Amino acid sequence: MTDIKLARLPDRTPVKLTIAISPDLADALGVYAALYRDAYGRDEPVTELVPAMLTSFLESDRAFQKARRERT
Repeated sequence: MTDIKLARLPDRTPVKLTIAISPDLADALGVYAALYRDAYGRDEPVTELVPAMLTSFLESDRAFQKARRERT
């Protein structure tokens, strides 16, 4: 086997998650999607924005990142 620099890619199979949210949160996400469209000129559905929002939130939470490192 050839020894290459790039490690084997992790599993990227999407996991579907279904949640129920309040009407107020649904409205806020709709407004966010509209602001995103205004900022970037691209209409993205909330279902595409939410995973990116969650990723950004988790990556910016220092306490979570520290606790996650300590668990592994």
